[in-house]
Order: sequence, then structure tokens, then C-alpha cells
Amino acid sequence: MKIDNRDYRSVWFEEGQLLMIDQNKLPFEFEIKAFADHEDVMEAIRVMTVRGAPAIGVAGAYGMALAALNAPDSGFRATLRKAHEELCSCRPTAIDLRSGVDHVYESTIKFIPNLEHAKKVALLAAEEFAERVVNECFKIGQMGASLITPGAKILTHCNAGALATVDHGTALAVIRAAFAKNPDLFVYVDETRPRLQGARLTAWELQQEGIPHAIIADNAAGYYFSQGEIDIVITGADRICTNGDIANKIGTYEKAVLAKVHEVPFYIAAPLSTFDLYCPKGSDIPIEFRDPEEITEFEGLRLANLGSPALNPAFDITPAEYIDGIITPCGVFEAKDAARKIGESS
Repeated sequence: MKIDNRDYRSVWFEEGQLLMIDQNKLPFEFEIKAFADHEDVMEAIRVMTVRGAPAIGVAGAYGMALAALNAPDSGFRATLRKAHEELCSCRPTAIDLRSGVDHVYESTIKFIPNLEHAKKVALLAAEEFAERVVNECFKIGQMGASLITPGAKILTHCNAGALATVDHGTALAVIRAAFAKNPDLFVYVDETRPRLQGARLTAWELQQEGIPHAIIADNAAGYYFSQGEIDIVITGADRICTNGDIANKIGTYEKAVLAKVHEVPFYIAAPLSTFDLYCPKGSDIPIEFRDPEEITEFEGLRLANLGSPALNPAFDITPAEYIDGIITPCGVFEAKDAARKIGESS
């Protein structure tokens, strides 16, 4: 992605450390943080220094590699097993985290007792996973660009850009690819309460690359649907079930319902690591509830009535029947068929 006309990834490994763009500081500050052990990576995932399903998958993969690199020879297997469990538990909804951690763990463990080689394999496996995600996100853009016609007005929700995916994005990969072919498009950016990933991050990415856009309040989307101002909706996903149901940032479901009512196509864009082939339907997905203070406060400023409780589900479930298609690196598929198609192509 372009930041001040320089190319960056949101997560990368360099000189024995995992580096991340601190997404909590954007758009007001641009800061890169370094992590040398898996416990610090876990905390970065929990507090959303890094966020977005594919990006936390890659961060988890590198976290697993750091656990292997730092593990003592005595108890190496036990150390890896504990790190695997801890990393996977950081955030429960996005399956990409487990996908990345599993990939490195399973690649590494098979080379025990040759510990020197196992440690090298751990880092190579993390790098392989990261490159796979980046390449798949690029392909998502190419696969989905034709869905956006010249002059299209697009609605997004949350941040499904390069920040959330290491590079290119999912929903924003499609928008970037379409914009490169024909810059006559416009993006409505849902603010995405309570953490404002749309207003802070998606808008920042679009502004960096000169893509026309405007931020709207989450509850303004219905107005723009009713005015015929939205031609297509594209979001990312945190988990895709075998029946085509998806989990994504809270508020995605209501946008899908609005799109259905107004006969506007609604698409999901996701890499293969977001598919959970062991999860039959949306009701089986664990929903993360986050700190109520994300609702009642912002950067220490109280926003809500003192003494009133708040509820803060971080994700909701959109049923397959509301999804017109899932954009993958392998093609654009009907939601109900996407998992099967992915299985056939892998």
C-alpha cells in the first residue's frame, strides 16, 4: 500500500523482529512498533495494534515463529504447544488467526527433534503464510474489479484494506483494482462504531491513494440506499462457514439487509484463510464481546451517561441468503457454493 508515496505492508518481519504499523494511532500518527516475543504479539492482537482477519492471521503466524525461535531446547515441544494455545485464544471470531498459527505450528513440530532446523522452518512457514495472504488479496482485486462499473457508488463497512490484510486488502483490493482501470467511482465509508475503523483507517487508505470517498455515519447508510446512491456493497469477512454464512464487523448484517431490500448487490471479499471448513453455519461462530468502554468512551473522553451499562459485540452474522457472491482468489462464487468451490480448487 502507498503511504506518503512509499510502499509499505502493515505487518512484516525484519532482523529478528515482527514489525507492525500501529493501527490504533492512525490516522493522526504513523508509528511502527517492533515485537521480539510471542507474548507481546498476543497483546498487540488483543488491543488491536494489528487488526483485520488476514493481518492478525499473519501476525499470529509470526508470533508462533518467534515462540519457536525463542524456545529453549529443553521443553521445546511444550513451549510451542503453549504458545499455539495462547495465540489462538487472543481473538475468537476470526478464523485466520488460527489458520496462521496452525500453519506454523504444524510445519515446525514435524521437524522435532532437529531443533535448529525446526526453528528455521518456523520462520519460513510464517513468511510463506504471509506471502500467500498477500498474493491471494492481490488476486481478489483482479477477480472482483469487473463487478464495479464505471461511475459506481460503493458502500464499505469497517476496514478491509491493506492495513487489515498486510497488503492490497480484500474489499479495498477490489476497489483499488477497479480504480486503476477506471477512476470514475466513489466510495461511501461507514464510520464503523465503536472503534471507527472506517472513519480512521479505510478513509485514510483511500485518501493516501487519491480514491474519491466520503465518510458517513453508520446510521446514514439507509438514507443513501433510499436515494438510489449506492450501487454495490463490498465488505470483508472474519469467518466464512461451509453454508456461506459469514461473520464480519458488527453492523455488516444490517447493511446486507438494507442491500437486499433495495435490490443492491452485496459482496464479500476474502482470502482462503478466512474459510472455516469445519464450521457448518453462522450460529456456530463464537462472537467476541469487547470492553464496554469502547462504547462509552473515546480516548479517555466519556461519551455516554455515567452509570449506564453498555454491550459491545464486535461482530455479527450475515446469512448466505443476503450475499450475492463471495470474491475469492479462485473466482467469484455464490455464497452457498463458495466453500465447496474452494475445496475443489485447493
